[in-house]
Amino acid sequence: MTSLTDRKNAAISRGVGMTTQIYAERAENAEIWDRDGNRYIDFAAGIAVVNTGHRHPRVMQAVRDQLDRFTHTCHQVVPYENYVTLAERLNRAVPGDWPKKTAFFTTGAEAVENAVKIARHYKARPGIIAFSGAFHGRTFLGMSLTGKVQPYKAGFGPMMNDIWHLPFPNLLHGITQEDALDALDRLFRSDIDPARVAAIIIEPVQGEGGFYEAPPGFLQRLREICDQYSMLLIADEVQTGFARTGRLFAMEHHGVAADLTTMAKGLGGGLPISAVTGRADVMDSPAPGGLGGTYAGNPLAVAAALAVLDVIADEDLCARATRLGQRLKQRLASVVQDVPEIVDIRGPGFMNAMEFNVAGSDRPSPDMANRVREEALKRNLILLTCGVHGNVIRFLAPLTIPDAIFDEALDILETSIRAARA
Repeated sequence: MTSLTDRKNAAISRGVGMTTQIYAERAENAEIWDRDGNRYIDFAAGIAVVNTGHRHPRVMQAVRDQLDRFTHTCHQVVPYENYVTLAERLNRAVPGDWPKKTAFFTTGAEAVENAVKIARHYKARPGIIAFSGAFHGRTFLGMSLTGKVQPYKAGFGPMMNDIWHLPFPNLLHGITQEDALDALDRLFRSDIDPARVAAIIIEPVQGEGGFYEAPPGFLQRLREICDQYSMLLIADEVQTGFARTGRLFAMEHHGVAADLTTMAKGLGGGLPISAVTGRADVMDSPAPGGLGGTYAGNPLAVAAALAVLDVIADEDLCARATRLGQRLKQRLASVVQDVPEIVDIRGPGFMNAMEFNVAGSDRPSPDMANRVREEALKRNLILLTCGVHGNVIRFLAPLTIPDAIFDEALDILETSIRAARA
């Protein structure tokens, strides 16, 4: 009989990569069971999508209730109230003490693309500045903004014009925020007039790039520079949003409000939805029909998102993210003295990472990171790697993970780290 993996290889494009060969049969909170009944602890959460856990009862009930009403009308044809209600809630929740408006889309990349569209239209300027190590999606504009070549850009031809990259400040790799700001000054002096730049886009904590947090004061300086040159600041909160970092949005840690905020992943609790929320005058710049999409703001996903916001508030998941992250980092710190390959443990809230170098050197060790991932998978713990060099393990378990299962996962993680050195 042909295996499911063989069927997958014969039927699905090679370009759709898979971290594991686990085929999910069912999932509950922080656990996944495969077709053979094997149980796994999920420290990936669908890449920070199910922050509220797989199949949270309140999210599922909200979807069932909506399913009994209607599944699709296209909001641009026959609108519906819950789309309006979710927009109102995000307008109140996103940082910024000015009037805000929201538009919904389907994917994070789509939200980023529309934020750039809105910024360019409002400012009547083409230039967009992004950062090395950034990830903003796999569409042409998304990968043009992305600051990581493999596997996202390699072989896909010329990128879009008027996209400029700066080094992301990262002391571990010898880049200070002064270095990044000096690079911006040089960019304005030698490559693009700031009067041609519509916006700067930044992840408050880089996702695929390695879970590096913007240093204190850096986002404030970007805000000041954007104001100085009449540019917009776009916060990409697709992976950082919805309690993952200990705040509803990571920008709250920095006391800075972006003109436009993109979000997706954790918003829908497992259903596909994304959004751009921003200053009302900016969001109203495009003419009717300039924004939208057939499935944008699907009513089932909107219902799920409203329930997700309720769960985050009622279960105080921001505080829980902070507690879980502290426990994880404390456990990892107890291992460091025995594992010289570990060079950093970091991250706000429960958006945490562990970085590996070759022992006694400053050379990244993707091999060690991958061995840890593989050892954990042998013990039924699902982990993800990330980073430009692939030498970072990132931790993204649901914020609702029960304490007993979390403790079990930490034991597996420590055993796997030690086994990776053997």
